Order: sequence, then structure tokens, then C-alpha cells
Amino acid sequence: MDQNAQQSAQSETSHHVAFFGGSFDPPHLGHLAIARAAQAALALDTVLFAPVGAQPLKPLGSTAAFSHRVAMTRLAIADAPGFALSLADAPQPSGAPNYTLETLLALRAELPPEGELFCLMGADSFASLRRWHRAAKIPFVAALIVASRPGESLHDLEAALPVGLTMEAAERGTHELLRYTLRNPAGEQAPFYLLPNLEIEISASEIRRQIQAAGQSALLPPPVLEYIRAHGLYRDLPRPD
Repeated sequence: MDQNAQQSAQSETSHHVAFFGGSFDPPHLGHLAIARAAQAALALDTVLFAPVGAQPLKPLGSTAAFSHRVAMTRLAIADAPGFALSLADAPQPSGAPNYTLETLLALRAELPPEGELFCLMGADSFASLRRWHRAAKIPFVAALIVASRPGESLHDLEAALPVGLTMEAAERGTHELLRYTLRNPAGEQAPFYLLPNLEIEISASEIRRQIQAAGQSALLPPPVLEYIRAHGLYRDLPRPD
């Protein structure tokens, strides 16, 4: 069974699915920690790790080729229950950028009627949300799960929301999960989930610099580091001034 068929089969048998998109350049322990926290807090059946082909907000593209990022992501999540590799955000044949909304709509169509789709992201991605293509529609296709930074306030979250959306606390949360309600001008409502106080401050660019300088990083799963060394990735980065 090819990867796309595996993904479709996974969608058909899973009722609570989180899309976790990103460059994964490279996939690191922070990505895994965010996914595990979301998986535990929301009883997710599947977290789909989806390396992106072309991010609209990163015109220079990723450092490693898509094929390498897919291979590294596969190694990072190997044998992790409930984690799966997705090619839903693979490069477009036309070379057009990948838009999260379009990817989520396609994934939602594959789920059974009773299924729930979530969109998982870290605080850094959420901070740029209002710049995304048709961002105000995204939470109403897939409920957002955001891994918050320690000490992040409700005001910080509201400032990142797409124009027109408002947020309010929906119910008392727990130490592992806070729930809010988003509303748009049309009166539609969508849940918004916050994973509070995750002590995860891992920069992929810093990891790449560590590999360039020392050939290693403690912030990577060992199989990913072995792959990077075997394929000579990140060795030819521009040197900082």
C-alpha cells in the first residue's frame, strides 16, 4: 500500500485526527513533545505529521529537500502509536504553494461524518496565523490546538487571531488543556484548544547551526541525526557574520 492509500485508510478508521503541518527541517524532539501533549489531552486517534512542499510565507523554501524531510519525519515518528506520516501537503505539480485551508478541506472530506479534524501547531506558527491564506476560515474547518509558551496570556492569543474572530473562555480547563470558543462575524462558533505552559523552546534553525558547527544536536531523535549525517544535510549553510 502506498503512502497516500495508507493515509486514506487511516482517515477512514480514525475519528479524532489532528493535522500537524510544518517544514520539519528537521523534525525534532519539540515536535514530538507537542504531538504527544495534544494526543493525551484530546484523546486523538491519529496525529498526521505532514511536511509541507512550499510554504507561502517562506519564499526561499526549506533547507532540506522535501524527500529528505519526509524521510526524516518517517524516522522520527517510527513506532510511535497514533503518529502517522501524511503527504497531504506534498509539493503541488504546478509548483503552487501549499495552503493549509485547502489541505484541511481535503482531509475533512476523507473523514467519516462523525469524525473530528483538528489543526495542531506551535506558538510560533500561531503567531503568524492572521497572515495565512483565508485564515479566518481555518478554525471552522479544523479546531485549532495550540501549544502555548509559558506565561502566554489570553491577550497574546487574541492578538494573533485573524481579523474578525473573537475568543472567550468556554469552560473551566485543566492543567493539560484549556478550551475557548472562537466566533466569526457570521455567528459561527468553533472550539479552540490551548496546551498551556509547555516548556518547549526548540528552534529548527538553531539545530541546523549546531549540526553545521559540530555535526550533532541533542535535540534530535537519534535516527534523524543518523540520517542527516549519512546524507550530509545542513553542512553547507551560510556561515553567520
